[in-house]
Amino acid sequence: MDARNRSGPPSSSFQVCRPSSFSRQPPRVLIVDASPPWWSETGTTLCEALDNFLTLACSLDGPCRLPLLSLYTLSRQHECLLPFVQVRGNLARLRSCVEELRSIHGEGCVRAPRGELLKQAVLDSLQQFKQYTRHTTIPNQANNNGSVEVTVVTSQPGRGVVRQLEAGLKDTDLVSLRRLLVVHVSTAGRGETDCWGQDTPSPETAEETEASLMLGTEIDLQHVENSVVAMETALKAWLHDQGGNKEQLHLLLPPGLQGGTTTPSHGQRASSVCVKCDMQERLISPALLPLTPDLGVKTESTKDFLVSGKGLANQSPPPQRLRVIKTLRADGVCESVLYGLPLIIRPTTCWQMDWDEMERNHHLFHALCHTLRVRDWFLLVRSEPIGSSSIGSGVCCHYLLQPSASLSLLLKPVANRELLLPCQLPVSNQDPPPDALTTIQSCVGQLEEESLFNPLSLRSNLYQHLRSRGLLSPPSYPYRPQQTPRSDRPRPAVGLSTTPARQPRQQQQGRQFQGGNSRVKATVAPLPSAPPPSKMSRPTLTMTPDPRATATPLCSHDDDLLMML
Repeated sequence: MDARNRSGPPSSSFQVCRPSSFSRQPPRVLIVDASPPWWSETGTTLCEALDNFLTLACSLDGPCRLPLLSLYTLSRQHECLLPFVQVRGNLARLRSCVEELRSIHGEGCVRAPRGELLKQAVLDSLQQFKQYTRHTTIPNQANNNGSVEVTVVTSQPGRGVVRQLEAGLKDTDLVSLRRLLVVHVSTAGRGETDCWGQDTPSPETAEETEASLMLGTEIDLQHVENSVVAMETALKAWLHDQGGNKEQLHLLLPPGLQGGTTTPSHGQRASSVCVKCDMQERLISPALLPLTPDLGVKTESTKDFLVSGKGLANQSPPPQRLRVIKTLRADGVCESVLYGLPLIIRPTTCWQMDWDEMERNHHLFHALCHTLRVRDWFLLVRSEPIGSSSIGSGVCCHYLLQPSASLSLLLKPVANRELLLPCQLPVSNQDPPPDALTTIQSCVGQLEEESLFNPLSLRSNLYQHLRSRGLLSPPSYPYRPQQTPRSDRPRPAVGLSTTPARQPRQQQQGRQFQGGNSRVKATVAPLPSAPPPSKMSRPTLTMTPDPRATATPLCSHDDDLLMML
C-alpha cells in the first residue's frame, strides 16, 4: 500500500489547548447508503446518532477537531445533500441536512448497480474537495497535505462493499484520498453471509480484487451494531487527534541489562531505556462546552461545586443535593472515566444543627462508610436541581463516592455518554518476548520501592518558579494616586487667570524630577501645598508694679489675642 494515503493510529494529547494538537485533522466525507430495504431498519437510528454527534461537534471550543464535512446519499442515484461546509458554529445548516436525510423513504427496490453508485459518489466527493481547496483556505490545510477521509455507512455486507470499491477505484487517481472506511451496520437476521446483489464479484475475480490492494488506497472495514450509542461511538472517532506522524511520549526507564551486564563500558554512560508511546483522550473535557454550569466542570473547591444562589448577597447558597441511584463494585469501575479534582466528604459540624441531630447524622455517616468499605462498593450519585435551577438547562452531572479507611468519602466526577470518546484497547493473551521481558524487569528492579506513598516527599520547584516570576514582575502600589480624567476636572471661571492655579503643580513636578536620583520614593501622594499663614505681631505686655492700674489693660490685651487666635 502507498504510505502517503495511510492514516496513522488515532492519538491525542490530554492537553487539549496545546498548539501542536489537532493540526492534521482532515476534512470528512460521509456517504450514507439509503437504499431499500435496509434503510427502513437503520435510517432512524443513524439519523438520531448523526444529529447528536453534529450537535456536540458544532459546540466544541478549543482546537478545530472537524474542519469540514460533506454528506452524500445513495438511493436510486447518488446525491450530494451537503457540500463542504465548516462544522463549528454551523449547527442549523447541518441539522437541516439531517432532516432531509431522515425524509428519504426506505421502501421500494433499486435495480441500479450498487458498485457503480459507490464509485461515482467517492469520485464526486474527491472532485468537490479539489474545487473547494482551490478557492477556499480550510483550517489546518498546510498540515493535512490536502487529503480527505471518506466514510461509507451501509447495511449491506461490508466485505462485498470493500470488494466493489477496490474493483471500481483501481484505475483512478486517489492522491487526495487519505483513507476510505466502510462502516457496516449489522441488522437483525442479516450478516456477512448474505448475498451482495447482482453486481457481486464472482469467485474467479477474487484474485483481481486482492491485487487492487496494491493500487495506493487503503480501505478499512468496521462493524457496528444498529443502535444509537454504537453509531455515535463510531462517529466520535473523528474527534480524536489524527496526528500519528510522530510519537507523542517518551517513557524513560533506568538502564537495564545490555548484553547480559548492567555495568557500562569504560568511558561510556549507560543510556536509559526509552519506551515510545502515543497519548489519546478518553473523554471530552466539559470545559470545552458552553453554558454547562451543572455538568460538574470544576471541582477545584467547594465554591465550584455548590449551587450559586440568586437571592440576597448576605444569604449563603443552598446545599447541593445528590441522589444515590446505584451501587457499583469497586473492581468494575475504570479510572479512565473519572475526571476533575476530588473532594473529601465528611459529616457536617454545622453549629446551627441541634446536638442530638448532629450526633445522629454522624452515626449514619459512619455506618455508610463502614458498609461501603466492607462490601467493597462505590456509590453512583446524580445532582438534583434546586429551586430556580430546575428552570435552566436541565443538564445533570454524575459523581462517584468512594469510601476510605478514615471517616470520609471521596467525591469524583464521572463521565457520561455524551462526553465519552471511543477507545479500543487491545488485550494480549500472550507473554512478551523473553529478551524484552528481561530488559524491563531489570529496569524496574533498580527503582526504589515504597509501601506507602507520601506526596509530601515530592517537590515540583513551584515555590522557586513563583518567586522568580514575582520578583521579575513590576511592583504594584495599591496607594498610587489615580489620574483624574480631563472631562472631570473643574474648569476655571471665565475671565480669571489660570497661572496661579498651575504654579503649585509645576513646583510639585519640579520637586519630583529633582528627587529622581533619590533611593527612596514616596508611594503616597503629597498633600497640596497651602499658603503660609500671615505673620501676626504678638502684643507687648507691659509689667507695672501696680496690679490695680494694669488689670484692665491686661484683660483687654488677652481678649484681643484670643479673638485673633
